Amino acid sequence: MSTPPLTLQALNDAPRDQALAMVDGLYEHSPWIAEQALASRPFRSLAQFKHAMATVVRAASREQQLALVRAHPELAGKAMRDNTLTAASTHEQNKAGLTQCTDDELARIAQLNADYAARFGHPFILAVRGPRAEGLSKQEILATFARRLHNHPEVELQECLRNIHRIVELRLNDKFGITPALGDRVWDWHESLSRHSDPGFAEHGQLTVTYLTDAHRACAAEIAARMRECGFDSVEIDAVGNVVGRYHAGTPGAPLLMTGSHYDTVRNGGKYDGRLGIFVPMACVRELHRSGTRLPFGIEVIGFAEEEGQRYKATFLGSGALIGDFRTEWLAQQDADGITMQQAMEQAGLRVQDIAALKRDPRDYLGFVEVHIEQGPVLSEIDLPLAVVTSINGSVRYLVELIGTACHAGTTPMDRRSDAAAGAAEVILAVERRAAQDAESVATVGLLNVPAGSINVVPGRCQFSLDMRAPTDAQRDALERDILAALAAVCERRQLRCTMEETMRAAAAPSAPAWQARWERAVDALGVPVHRMTSGAGHDAMKLHEVMPQAMLFVRGQNAGISHNPLESTTSDDMDLAVRAFSNLLHETAADL
Repeated sequence: MSTPPLTLQALNDAPRDQALAMVDGLYEHSPWIAEQALASRPFRSLAQFKHAMATVVRAASREQQLALVRAHPELAGKAMRDNTLTAASTHEQNKAGLTQCTDDELARIAQLNADYAARFGHPFILAVRGPRAEGLSKQEILATFARRLHNHPEVELQECLRNIHRIVELRLNDKFGITPALGDRVWDWHESLSRHSDPGFAEHGQLTVTYLTDAHRACAAEIAARMRECGFDSVEIDAVGNVVGRYHAGTPGAPLLMTGSHYDTVRNGGKYDGRLGIFVPMACVRELHRSGTRLPFGIEVIGFAEEEGQRYKATFLGSGALIGDFRTEWLAQQDADGITMQQAMEQAGLRVQDIAALKRDPRDYLGFVEVHIEQGPVLSEIDLPLAVVTSINGSVRYLVELIGTACHAGTTPMDRRSDAAAGAAEVILAVERRAAQDAESVATVGLLNVPAGSINVVPGRCQFSLDMRAPTDAQRDALERDILAALAAVCERRQLRCTMEETMRAAAAPSAPAWQARWERAVDALGVPVHRMTSGAGHDAMKLHEVMPQAMLFVRGQNAGISHNPLESTTSDDMDLAVRAFSNLLHETAADL
C-alpha cells in the first residue's frame, strides 16, 4: 500500500522530531537544513517552506555549503554502480536514463566527473528531472556538464546549490503529492510554440522568430488557435499581426483589463522571453471558462507581434500601434533581403490602412499588466520564484567615436600618444565605477571597435556604444551627466576629439501604485515572500504606460536567469505560481471594483 501524501497542515502541527521524519531525505544526508527551517513554522504554503530551507543554506558557511554539495553522488558514478544511491537519487538518475547508459556514455560521464572533480573539488550537481520533472535527455545532461566545466568556481558552487534546491522542490512535490498542472500546461505551450523558427536557424535547432516571417505567422496562428481552445469569446489577428483574444465581462459595457507580451524573439534566443506573458493569462482564462466564471471586467490578452526590432529597425510595433504610435515612415524600411515592411505586411495579408484604427481608448481599460521572465540573476540568487516590478528603468543610448592620432607603435613614445583605444578603455572603467554608485543604475559599453586597426599601429579612432539605465528619469539623467563629464575629461587629458550620436532615450515607467499593490497581495496570498525590484530591460508595458496605468510581475529564470540565449529557461513549478498569482490578481481586481 502506497504512503498517503503529506499535507502542509500535518507538517505544521507535527512535533519537531515527527516533522523532521516527514521531510527526511530532502537534502542529501543533510537533515540540519530542514531542522533549522522547521523552526519557522507554521508555513502558509509549500513555497514558503521551500524558501525557508533555501534561506538556511544561503546563510550557512561556505564549509557547510560545500559539505552539502559533497553529500551528493556523482552522476552515473560509483554509488550508482555499487547500488548505494539513496532511493530518491536512484529514482532521479533512472528518470534521466542514467541507469541505462551505453559503455561509451559511461566512459564520457566518467571523464567529465574526473575533470570536474579535479577543477572544483566537489561533485557535479544537476537536477536531472529537469524543468518539467520529466527527466532531461542524456544529451542535455552531457552538454550541461561540459558547459559548466568552464564556470568560475564560485559561480559553479552557486549553480550547484540552485540545482540542489530544485532537486528538493521535486522531492517535496513527490512527498506532498503535488503536480503543478497549470505550470505543466504553460510549459507545454512554450515547447509547442518553439517548433517554429526562421530559416537559417531552424536547421541548427535555434529559435529565431522575426516579424512576419513564415515562422512568425505560424506562431500567430498557433496562439490564436490556443486562445480559442481556452474559451476566449473572440480571437483575431489585427492589422500589425498582434493576436488579440477577449474574454467578456459578466455585464456588457464593463471595462477591460489588458495584458500580454510579445511572441517575436531575438536571433538564437530563448523560449520564454515575451511568450510567458501571453500564456500565463491564457491559462487563467482557460480556468475561468472551465468553471463558467465571469468577472466584472473583460480580459484582453494580446500576443504583441513585434518588440525586439530584429528584422526591421523599428521596435514595439505591436504595442505601439495600440497607443497610436505607428509611424508610416517605418513602412519603407527594408530587411536584409530588401523586403520593405509594407511588402512584408501585404504578403502576410495585413491591411496597412487599418493600423490607425487599432488605437485603443484608455477610458475603456482598467490598466495593463504584464508577466515576464526576469532576464537576470536576482531571483535565482535570493531563491524566490516571483518578484513585483516597481519601475521599468529609463534609458539613454549613444554611439561614440574617439579620434586621436594613428602612429607607429614602435617609434612613438608613450607620453607622445593620443591613443583613442586607451581613452575608450579609461571611459569604460569610469562608466563601470559611476553606475555602481547608484542603487539599481546600470551602464554598459556593449559595442567596441577600432576601425582598420593594426597590431603595430597606435589606434587613431575607437568607436563604442553607451547604454545607461536607471529606475527614474532624474537618476538616469544624473548618471548620464556624470558619465559624459568623465568622457569629456578623458578626451581633454588625452587630447582626443569626440563625436557622439544619441540613438535612443526612453522615459522610466514606474508601476501604478494600485496595480503594484494588487500584484503584491496576489503574491503574498501564495505564501511567497514579496520581493520588489526594478526592471532593467524594456517591455511592452513601457509603451502602454504612456496611456494607462501598468504594473509587472517577474518570474525566476534558470541558469542564473540568463535570457536572450538558448539557455533561457524556467520551471513548471515557477510558472504554476505565476498562473496562480495572476488568478489572484484578477480576483483582487474584481473585489476592488
